Amino acid sequence: MDETTPSEVTATEAEPAPLIGAALIADEVRRLPDRPGVYRMLGEGGEALYVGKARSLKKRVIQYAQGRFHTNRIAHMVALTRSMVFVTTKTETEALLLEINLIKSLKPRFNVLLRDDKSFPEILIRRDHPTAQIRKHRGAHSIKGEYFGPFASAWAVNRTLNTLQKAFLLRSCSDSVFDARTRPCMLHQIKRCSAPCVDLITPEAYEALVEEARQFLRGKSRGVLARLSDEMQAASDALEFETAGRLRDRIRAMAAITADQVINPETLDEADIFAVHTEGGQACVQVVFIRAGQNWGDRAYFPRVDRADEAEDILDAFLGQFYDERPAPKTILANIAVPNQALLAQALSERMERKVEILTPQRGEKRQLIDHAQTNAREALGRKMSESSAQGKLLAGVAETFGLDGTPQRIEVYDNSHIMGTNAVGGMIVAGPDGLMKSQYRKFNIKSTDLTPGDDYGMMREVLRRRFTRMTKEAEAGEDDHRPDLILVDGGEGQLDAALEMAAELGVDDVPIVGVAKGPDRDAGLERFFMPGRPPFMLDPKSPVLYYLQRLRDEAHRFAIGAHRAKRAAAMVKSPLDEIDGVGPARKRALLHAFGSARGVERASIADLMKVDGVSQPLAERIHAAFRKGA
Repeated sequence: MDETTPSEVTATEAEPAPLIGAALIADEVRRLPDRPGVYRMLGEGGEALYVGKARSLKKRVIQYAQGRFHTNRIAHMVALTRSMVFVTTKTETEALLLEINLIKSLKPRFNVLLRDDKSFPEILIRRDHPTAQIRKHRGAHSIKGEYFGPFASAWAVNRTLNTLQKAFLLRSCSDSVFDARTRPCMLHQIKRCSAPCVDLITPEAYEALVEEARQFLRGKSRGVLARLSDEMQAASDALEFETAGRLRDRIRAMAAITADQVINPETLDEADIFAVHTEGGQACVQVVFIRAGQNWGDRAYFPRVDRADEAEDILDAFLGQFYDERPAPKTILANIAVPNQALLAQALSERMERKVEILTPQRGEKRQLIDHAQTNAREALGRKMSESSAQGKLLAGVAETFGLDGTPQRIEVYDNSHIMGTNAVGGMIVAGPDGLMKSQYRKFNIKSTDLTPGDDYGMMREVLRRRFTRMTKEAEAGEDDHRPDLILVDGGEGQLDAALEMAAELGVDDVPIVGVAKGPDRDAGLERFFMPGRPPFMLDPKSPVLYYLQRLRDEAHRFAIGAHRAKRAAAMVKSPLDEIDGVGPARKRALLHAFGSARGVERASIADLMKVDGVSQPLAERIHAAFRKGA
């Protein structure tokens, strides 16, 4: 009987295919706790698709695995899911705050997203100088003093600042200007400063003005106005008509702050008002700031939303992101109730360490304020949709003009600015379906030391080398969100060749590049366009596409010139003191205070320099020598 020989070939079991979509989510659910937390859905390349929070991770996430989706968008999101990340928290409030933070940092594709998140300007009364200064401020509260805001725009804060200067006569000049004054400046002449720099007002009287300004900005304007009215009457009775006239002018200035406001609430001291309006798959959220019983401006936002998103969900997500890094007022008014209203109010109250209310009033003055904001939201969205329609037609015209494969979603425009090669700066502006994308603007300080001064082609090569290098790295990391569909360079054939050279060197061969040359005598309407493989061409002077391209070029020119001027101004105020070892900000301040200016320091002898606190003989000798290099 033949012996059966076992087969020497063993079949290798095929590895099971990795789980994706609903199957992946169902598998993850088996290990999830019944606790609060935040979940992230990730795509093929690890990019965040969606961030959500839940009172119970297990109960919330299992809904995605059951296949009963409210919209096709959610079904698409689940289908794209390749992995998930979970973070448990102690409370649902902590989960809400973490969700908000992750949405803002990761910008997931399927979340409602607050796109414009710049900080708002404020008014600052500085307290780090013996004579308080009033000024505009934006950003972190790193300066000692009192902050009042937010204001909806720079225009709103500038208008209020100008009026406050007339009303309270507080200084707005920098410390160096203040310390160097020997006679009153123009602001004193036009009755907008009390000139404390030259002692035309006593420190006690100036501090009284500062206190009045504080009270006014805290909403106690009636008391300030009543006191000034009494003082004006007393001065008039004493036949001190000049004093009475000055007080009258201050009272008028204070009254002017509220006289031209559309909204003048009587029952609200501090509140933010939100109204959302949706239409045609787009949304607008109008925000109105009420502080000190005054309207400090309003602003329209257009968050990134999906056509299927409900208005209450849009506003819910918007409120959380809006207050992620901003202080919340005592009262928040909304035109509709949002799903996480109580939870968000609790989270903001814990963060602010005081009660924060989120209300949806149905009648009275508060409802009238909301209705006014909602009207503005509806009108702003109407204007936006009209502009978007026109913008879409223009971009389609751009695609046709330059033979693009599709309507461009991102256009980058480059220009350089310098004076005889000095303080050279390159500027990049970005435009798309929503207009100018100012948060994407970039400036490039020209760093090459081997460029011939004024070499515009070399500057363009450096700018685009840096931009294309970054673009290549982003592509390797799977981050193509900022890849342009069209690049415009300000200049003719030479600038185009410089741009194409850099593109070829770095392997960027799929982005169309166009040179835009100004017409003879820089006449608008006579621009010539240069593209590889095509002879130079012009557009109809009445073409809307030409007008649009002119605006983009002019915006790039404006941005580059602004960056150049800022760099040049910074260079002009540099002092030899900045380059001297041992002279830091404090000693520099002491020297300028002692001698009035850098010129005064230059004229000082070593003995005089040594009289300044903190200046030893070796340092005095270094300072003295630094001003005499090459003399």
